[in-house]
Amino acid sequence: MSRYVSETKTILERLGVPAGALGGQLVARSPLDGGPIGAVKPTTPEAADAIIGKAAEAFALWRKVPAPRRGELVRLFGEQLRANKDDLGRLVSIEVGKVPSEGLGEVQEMIDICDFALGLSRQLYGLVIASERPDHRMIEQWHPAGVVGIISAFNFPVAVWAWNAALALACGDAIVWKPSEKAPLTALACQALLMRAIAQFGDAPEGLSGLIIGERDLGELLAEDHRVAVVSATGSTRMGRAVGEAVARRFGRSILELGGNNASIVAPSADLDLALRAIAFAAMGTAGQRCTTLRRLVVHESVYDALLHRLRTVYGAVAVGDPLAGETLVGPLIDRSAFEGMERALDTARAAGGTVTGGGRVAVEGAEAAFYARPALVEMPGQTGPMLEETFAPILYVVRYRDIEEAIALQNGVPQGLSSSIFATDMREIEQFLSAAGSDCGIANVNMGPSGAEIGGAFGGEKETGGGRESGSDAWKGYMRRQTSAINYGRTLPLAQGVKFDIPG
Repeated sequence: MSRYVSETKTILERLGVPAGALGGQLVARSPLDGGPIGAVKPTTPEAADAIIGKAAEAFALWRKVPAPRRGELVRLFGEQLRANKDDLGRLVSIEVGKVPSEGLGEVQEMIDICDFALGLSRQLYGLVIASERPDHRMIEQWHPAGVVGIISAFNFPVAVWAWNAALALACGDAIVWKPSEKAPLTALACQALLMRAIAQFGDAPEGLSGLIIGERDLGELLAEDHRVAVVSATGSTRMGRAVGEAVARRFGRSILELGGNNASIVAPSADLDLALRAIAFAAMGTAGQRCTTLRRLVVHESVYDALLHRLRTVYGAVAVGDPLAGETLVGPLIDRSAFEGMERALDTARAAGGTVTGGGRVAVEGAEAAFYARPALVEMPGQTGPMLEETFAPILYVVRYRDIEEAIALQNGVPQGLSSSIFATDMREIEQFLSAAGSDCGIANVNMGPSGAEIGGAFGGEKETGGGRESGSDAWKGYMRRQTSAINYGRTLPLAQGVKFDIPG
């Protein structure tokens, strides 16, 4: 039994999780010590089918509610999050092993996206388009899409769901959430807080927000159900490929935010003090379990030795341990399989000629069943082998380069295309990196790491990252359907492109 089981139970009670939702076959374990912190009842396929059906019925009513009124529900949810930020943030830390500031930061992301979606509810703008036909007006407008299915991963167990849920609700959609089976308790807590907001709202249709908890088969059910208009899936490329193919077979729409194998370029003109701090957080924060984690470092040969000397020192000194205690910066991996994946990748790197600094399991008192690992710095002779794949663990591969064209080619030379960055003060190199011939990723940062996205920008990437976009900018369009309309207010019927069709009489 985890030492956090009692605290977890108390937090869930305060957040309003009904007792009937707890107790079952799906055991939630804290990566902090490896012990169980609770159990939940998996959703049966029959129950999941009914939840999707109720969401479809709710959508038929919710789409008729004026958008600013829908925004009021999102505002109320944001207020619930503000009032319960400490409890929910603590629960995130306990269930997935984040340091306290990151657990609280996830909840702050949820609050921020609620604010964004509230404003958006009065800005679902269309277009007026010039018509080539006299006495005609052409418009483009956006309508709610339908039921939105949300499949989320363990590493951001609440924030990514909120990105999707807040926008979908403001856009007029109903939602059904399938969280990671590794983080069911935070999902129950979020659903409870949203249900409080719905109760305050007063007249939202029943079934507007559904939660289905279980293994992969429930995600497949969601992807294959024709009543689900949009499926937004965050996770591995393997998972996304299966979801995307299933949704495409029935001509549904998917928003895929998948694997990232992110690189940073360190140019000769880089501020190495700034780069060192940014690299350390981007590569080791969240124990390397972010989709935007820095996994490849491409360093100019003129600054390679100076930077690597300092990086080795940081990697040897960084505190690894219980993230809820003391000055720890690197917490645990989520489970045994994550640690074993890290070990396999390091073995493959050594076989490919890599030199490994760090790595290996770290013993933490009272957490013998948990999997803490020292971050690994791997100097590689070239971009080969494990560098081409994403290992969800704190491994940073480092290679040298000679000119900016070679660096960009290395940056782009992997199947994934989520995030990237460059450390430089030479504007020519910076602008080349940001140009059409530069980074091929959905995110390209300057003088910062590839992680740490803000909700105001659309989040997602290209290639095997899936091409989807969540959160800010115009990502809301992914949760709506576009409609073009032409209005003839004249008394004749001119046809487009000069077509003539004059009927007798």
